[in-house]
Amino acid sequence: MKLFSCSNQLSPYLLPLYGRKNIADLRRFDEVLANFRRLFGGSQAHVVSSPGRLELIGNHLDHNGGKVVACTVNLDILAAFLPNDRQQIRICGNGRSTVTLRLDDRQHHGRSAGLVLGVVQYLQQNGYNVGGFDAYTDSVIPTGAGVSSSAAFELAVGAILSALYNQGAIPAETLARAGQYAEVNFFGKPCGLLDQSVIAIGGAVLLDFADGLRHTRLALPSDPVPVLINSGGSHSQLSALYAQIPADMHAVARFFCRQRLVDVPPDAFFAAFDAVVRQVGELPALRARHFFTEQARVQQFADMLSPTAERPDDARPDIEHPDIAKLISLVDASGQSSLCDLRNCAADEHDTAIADIISLAHSLAPCAARVHGGGFAGTVLCLVPRMHLDAFVSAAAQQLGADKILPLRLRSLPVTVL
Repeated sequence: MKLFSCSNQLSPYLLPLYGRKNIADLRRFDEVLANFRRLFGGSQAHVVSSPGRLELIGNHLDHNGGKVVACTVNLDILAAFLPNDRQQIRICGNGRSTVTLRLDDRQHHGRSAGLVLGVVQYLQQNGYNVGGFDAYTDSVIPTGAGVSSSAAFELAVGAILSALYNQGAIPAETLARAGQYAEVNFFGKPCGLLDQSVIAIGGAVLLDFADGLRHTRLALPSDPVPVLINSGGSHSQLSALYAQIPADMHAVARFFCRQRLVDVPPDAFFAAFDAVVRQVGELPALRARHFFTEQARVQQFADMLSPTAERPDDARPDIEHPDIAKLISLVDASGQSSLCDLRNCAADEHDTAIADIISLAHSLAPCAARVHGGGFAGTVLCLVPRMHLDAFVSAAAQQLGADKILPLRLRSLPVTVL
């Protein structure tokens, strides 16, 4: 863990963090360090980068023991930080409210403070050291848009505490579970472990939640290119709709005397589908059908990608894969299943924003388009063949606004203290 005073020292980290070297990124480093000095003093500071994530395929499977292919991306929360001796955590910056929290606090004021308190409590309860620190953050991860801005914040806090007070030795899964604990208990969102796990592990991974957390590192091809389209709506106030999906899936699992759908044989479910509809309800049955068909698509998608070495910086995101059309068709089928069976593409019957963007994307290029993340609002993920990328981005920007269109790059590093 190093101390930095200017962006020139941080230049070697640009490529692994953002997939490019750009003067704007260097200026951002300088601004973060300057704001930290202005607010907290000191001529140098440590730096942490915590990325957002894409769920490529596997929508709403993690909470029922399913599989997901996901990856970290070049959008991140960047923070300069130093320890303090006041037994207090102070965090300020853009994107979130200012946090001032004592380590012995048991109550919090505000969502950001709650996420910090949740991470602190989980680490304390599991025998890890915690201590005070000051941090200034700068986030370029859109909030409420399904790219996991909250999870990135949680993992940044956990990584800082690991680096300062635990010799950087807190395991990735523990950091992920600390973030999940904070989100469930202090943010009121009954999330699975997907978002936090991807950010803690880094790169492109197949995550299997059937028995704890297992992951297989994958290499994504550079073609097709992921593009996020923001619908303009936030899902941050739609937790009840989000929570109903795992509740419905669990209800179907209980029909088979199981706790999770992953423990129900697919053949048994499909054979009893009509009975499930009658006794549990049509929507829970459709959502369970999505679980089983999506599981199969996830495995096909993962089987097409080459596993890489376990070190995140050994991942090869630029390999070429011959069957781009098959990758696109699997993700597009996932989108149709989310639209028709999972039913997480609209907050109410009058909301057509997500469906309209999916239709528009299909009209612009032979691409995949699916609701991203928890759904009901937020973003649509498109996988666009590179040969069509420029035309696709230009046409989408003309129709929806350039600020709504975001081509992304894979990031091989997890949450990282530089």
